[in-house]
Amino acid sequence: MAIFGYPEIFFFTFTIILLCAVRRSRSWRKSSAPTNWPLVGMLPWLLRISRRVHSSVTQLMNERRGTFELKGPWFCNMDMLITSDPANIHHIFSRNFSNYPKGPEFRKIFDVLGMGFSMLILNCGSFTGERLTRSSVTPRVAVDLQDILQRFSFDNICKLVLDYDPQSLSIDLPYVPCEKAFNGAIQALFYRHILPGSVWKLQKWLGVGKERKLIEAWKAFDEFIYPHITLEDGEQKDDFKLLTTFRKAYEEKNIGSCRGLSVFLRDTALNLMLAGRDTTSTCLTWLFWLIATNPLTETKIREEMESKLHLKDDKNWRFFSVEESRKLVYLHGALCESLRLFPPVALEHKAPIAPDTLPSGNYLEPNTKGGGTKHEPSYKFPAFNAGPKTCLGKEMAFVQMKMVAAADIRFNLEGHPVILVTQ
Repeated sequence: MAIFGYPEIFFFTFTIILLCAVRRSRSWRKSSAPTNWPLVGMLPWLLRISRRVHSSVTQLMNERRGTFELKGPWFCNMDMLITSDPANIHHIFSRNFSNYPKGPEFRKIFDVLGMGFSMLILNCGSFTGERLTRSSVTPRVAVDLQDILQRFSFDNICKLVLDYDPQSLSIDLPYVPCEKAFNGAIQALFYRHILPGSVWKLQKWLGVGKERKLIEAWKAFDEFIYPHITLEDGEQKDDFKLLTTFRKAYEEKNIGSCRGLSVFLRDTALNLMLAGRDTTSTCLTWLFWLIATNPLTETKIREEMESKLHLKDDKNWRFFSVEESRKLVYLHGALCESLRLFPPVALEHKAPIAPDTLPSGNYLEPNTKGGGTKHEPSYKFPAFNAGPKTCLGKEMAFVQMKMVAAADIRFNLEGHPVILVTQ
């Protein structure tokens, strides 16, 4: 005679599972650390935080003292070490820099960028937004500040790299396919970091999901860039074009590329355009939001402009020089604080060539992906990268951002509540 029947066994099993679930949920409330599940690893956590990855990773770094080992699904090569430890950052970016290139996985994920010059933040110092500012204030037209700043930085970087002004910042705010394609491309590239390679490669083959946006963006990039590369072959202009410098370097130093000069120039131009568009606009967007929520800072910046540059109001407004921009110390500090709190490039992708042990004690095998977060103390400031690959356009970017910030802060905006809208 059986002591327990099937109902009792089912009830006992269900109770045990329920208690384990309650206990696990309580532990989740206390810690943001993900669970390493069998087979799928920590992939469910990655998908769950995909819309708020920066805040979630920052919270995780605070709980884990700056270093955490992320486990991906089995047999997918998604294991990653995430660190914000200053000692580790210095070791990877400076002291042992040669052992930490982007790695082969980076090239697979960012295949749209090709093999061109990689990730330099170079921005043109010209200023093209004055006409839009004046036209928008008078008729009380509502504008999306982030969109305006993205158009501004896109026009500037195109002028610097291609010597061409797409005029996306015209008064009617025209639709420029290449400029808008960056948004879809960046989303797709981000999701490639949190999905197994087999999944996003299947989506790419089928042309669905985020990969479809990347395919469309790729086409828009080629249609925009290639005509200006072709134009360079038949016409010689006196204006400075950064791409001409890379062309000369390609020809003089015989840079190896089986795909030819035009593809090399296309890849180089796209790398520079991607680096120059979102970084500057993101920093300025967060700066204006921080200033809007801290009126005292806005007042001090305006007072500094009046005392150092004698720019009291809109009547005597003028463009200031590079030397004069160095006098705006308080504005420079506000920009640095914005970069420290909300770095435009919050994650850096690295992969060691040889085995290495970080100062934190973590051992890395070759080709282990490493993500270095940029949320650092104020005395450790890698917003413009660090070590031998420090951004070449750092000073130029600061001058440009100061000009834009000063031009807007001189206006007093009243009756507009500060609302943070996330995407």
